[in-house]
Amino acid sequence: MQVNIGSVDRVVRIVAGLVIIGAGIAFKSWWGAVGIVPLATAGVRFCPLYTLLGVSTCRLPGGGRAA
Repeated sequence: MQVNIGSVDRVVRIVAGLVIIGAGIAFKSWWGAVGIVPLATAGVRFCPLYTLLGVSTCRLPGGGRAA
């Protein structure tokens, strides 16, 4: 697995995951469990969907983007 999630994307995923989990708890809904997905992808810095789409938000040291 090659890293394909950059720093900003990682922070956004962590915040989104926590908000989704919080909403699930507040509304007493199992849908809050969906928040685990963005937290997990942020944790491992790899998104399988990005691989399928050929996208990467991770910057290389030279200023380019990883393929």
